[in-house]
Amino acid sequence: MLAEILAIVIFISMFVLIVWDRFPKHYVTLGCGALTSIFVFGVGMRSVEAFVNTLAIGGIFKPSFWYEAGESAEQTSGVNWATIIFLWGMMIMVEGMAEAGFFDWLCLKIAKLAHFEPVRIFVAFMILSSVLAMFIDSITVILFLAAVTIRLARTLRFNPIPVIMAEIFCANLGGSATMCGDPPNIIIGTSLGYSFSDFVMNTGAIGAVSLVIIILYFYFTMRNRLQDPADKVDPSTIDVEIKIDNMKEFLTSTIIFATAIVLLVTHATTGLTVAFIGTFIAIITLATSGRKAWTLLKRVDYHTLLFFIGLFIVVGGLEETGVLVVIAEFIAKVSGGNAYLMIAIILWVSAFASAFIDNIPFSATMIPVIRTLAATTGVDLSTMAWTLAIGTDIGGSMTPIGASANVVGISTAGKEGYPISWATYCKELVPGTIIVLAVSMISIFVRYF
Repeated sequence: MLAEILAIVIFISMFVLIVWDRFPKHYVTLGCGALTSIFVFGVGMRSVEAFVNTLAIGGIFKPSFWYEAGESAEQTSGVNWATIIFLWGMMIMVEGMAEAGFFDWLCLKIAKLAHFEPVRIFVAFMILSSVLAMFIDSITVILFLAAVTIRLARTLRFNPIPVIMAEIFCANLGGSATMCGDPPNIIIGTSLGYSFSDFVMNTGAIGAVSLVIIILYFYFTMRNRLQDPADKVDPSTIDVEIKIDNMKEFLTSTIIFATAIVLLVTHATTGLTVAFIGTFIAIITLATSGRKAWTLLKRVDYHTLLFFIGLFIVVGGLEETGVLVVIAEFIAKVSGGNAYLMIAIILWVSAFASAFIDNIPFSATMIPVIRTLAATTGVDLSTMAWTLAIGTDIGGSMTPIGASANVVGISTAGKEGYPISWATYCKELVPGTIIVLAVSMISIFVRYF
């Protein structure tokens, strides 16, 4: 009983400190991870085995961690090193692409194809945000898109705030479509053994329908606030320079990006795990970067990776003590074993929880819960997995603090003199979030029941 109480207290304390945002998040999770190791595994359980199982370092040295010839490997608990290694590799690749000017060139090229018309740019950048977020971390997508949007807004004299808010929403939506699009999906995929194509065929299909609906919604609700007719600029007078400083670096980064996509799309067929793909992509990025390799390594967001490690240890404490089984049993009891009600609970609880707390620890906590639910109620695990992914990814769009992309986009706009208040943000994006969640729930019921 003591171990369970300690695990719950440490977990709740971690969540409170993360939401309070007074201390760096990686300090919070690492500190709570250390407390879990000492007090839960040591004092409460007195189990070295539980501690070793949670660290799960031994799994890295198994051939199946890098190559799985049969069914996809499934990690049952502990630190998800596949997620950590994959994110590290993709971070290096993205830094290489940024160094080569890939994102600036792409955004400005699309703006030119849209003839520098604000409404066309608005729609084009929503689609671009969604597509890029399917393969690249949404934080990076918004960082570059918001900066280019503000640059174009000043030249074309339109209001960038509606565009940035729509980009944020579409980045979170696009991230829900693939396994590598959003950290919760990476955790779900590597923990439960789902492939890139599994996500595309399930969350991707639902995301595609939702994207069409949300683009229409934002178009009709925001387009009239983009620009005063008196501020309209003649597109023929626009002189925005679109150039590539180093063509060799640009082509190299583009080829590496395309290679990563091919490897991810085919990894269920080739047997190459996401850990292998992340490591391989990092190695070829560094090998082709020459003198810039060390710079790319230094730019990796190691704080986020440390945040994940501490988080997994704390969640491991809940799992090893059996707390998550109790939560699963409670959901099963409330739903009365009704699959429809169970799916609705997972979707809406995930969405509203992710609106106020970080969706990464929430999804990591819920994975063993839905695994237990599947074993005890007979409801299909994959259906609950897709529901959890959509709920956490889309729900994060509801508030300015719901997802990292939101924080980055609002921060970038504020620094450039375009502040976005909580009231403005929620007024625009809460209705859109509710619409997409409702569409997603109906889609899940139609597709899987």
